[in-house]
Amino acid sequence: MVNKKGRKVNLDQIDLEKEKDKITDTPGTLAFPHTVGGALIKPEDRGRIKGRAVSAMHQQTDRQMKQLYEQMETLVRQANQLKQRVEVSERIYLAQMNFEPLIGHTYYLYEKKDGSDVLSMISPEEWGKSMPFNKIISKTTLLSDHTWDTED
Repeated sequence: MVNKKGRKVNLDQIDLEKEKDKITDTPGTLAFPHTVGGALIKPEDRGRIKGRAVSAMHQQTDRQMKQLYEQMETLVRQANQLKQRVEVSERIYLAQMNFEPLIGHTYYLYEKKDGSDVLSMISPEEWGKSMPFNKIISKTTLLSDHTWDTED
């Protein structure tokens, strides 16, 4: 067969020239199937994809914020407990003490009738009815860092 310019061409080339606008060297980049038996390719709804991604992102960041908030609450609780231990420890070290307290032992902090404090090894039950103090303030244990842990 001869084309318009008088050149001899075979039929396959003629078909390709007519279909040139429908042919690509990279069929994998097309947004539609490039052959009759090709897989069906549907364009994605970009709004739905972005919406799901944003929703997943919010869900994940909310979970992480909740974890951080819980950790923050734990740290605040621990800081308050430490502050309370320091306050009790200062009060105990200012109290009258007629012995050297040992780490890990339990003692009792009492308030005297005159308002001053005294640390004793004797529990309220051991005093019985003859307890010489106004009231018991707390049962305490000396910790290894020389702070006192109270049992309320």
